[in-house]
This record gives sequence, structure tokens and C-alpha cells, in this order.
Amino acid sequence: MRVFKASLIWLVMLIFAVLNGALREAVLLPHLGKPVSFVISGALLSACIVVVALMLMPRVGPMESRDALYIGLFWVLLTLAFEFTFGRLVQHREWAELLDAYRFRDGNIWPVVLAVMLFAPLMAVRLRRRPR
Repeated sequence: MRVFKASLIWLVMLIFAVLNGALREAVLLPHLGKPVSFVISGALLSACIVVVALMLMPRVGPMESRDALYIGLFWVLLTLAFEFTFGRLVQHREWAELLDAYRFRDGNIWPVVLAVMLFAPLMAVRLRRRPR
């Protein structure tokens, strides 16, 4: 059941990622250029991931830090599978073009977004445990 709930949370993040990409392409890129647009878009998506994790991770149930890291890793693996499958099969992009997002070029901070995704569940679990 935990994997199912974690998958549903990831789907919420996927929706935010798609909306974020649409915002970047339609609004940010034409007005701000590539480097600034990619940094803003990456920061915005990272913030969305953290907020979604903070809001929805409690629904997964109590867990240890190790379990939260496993969920973060699961989310990253789902994201990579989606990115490469969608990129290759739907968008017909070349491998070099897909891998370019991992090179910090033109302001693209995609690896930072993936790191935020990896640690967001752990952050949510630890913040929930803090005495108030």
C-alpha cells in the first residue's frame, strides 16, 4: 500500500512538472531567455516537489528515515523512466539530447531538481517528527 500511495504522490508531482514545463515554454523562455528560464523553472519545480511531499507524505503513514529515502529513490527512478521513455518514444529525441539536461548547460538545473526529489520525503518525515 505504501508503494501505491507513493506512486500517487509522484503522479501529483508529474502534473506539476508538466504544468511547469508549459509555463517555461510559453511564458518564461520568450521573455527571459534560456538560462534564466531554466533556473526559475527548476527552482519552481523543486519548490513544488517539496510542498507536495510535505503535504502528502503524512498520508503514506509513519516511517523511518531509511524508508523515506527509498521513496525518494523510487520517485527519482520513476521520473528517469518517464523522462527517457517519453523522450524517446513520444518526442523521438536522440539520447544525446535527452542526456544534455544532466550537464548544467544554459541554466538547466535538472540534476538539482532530481536531488530535491530524492530528499523531499526524508525532509517531510523529519519535519513531522520535530517536537513543537
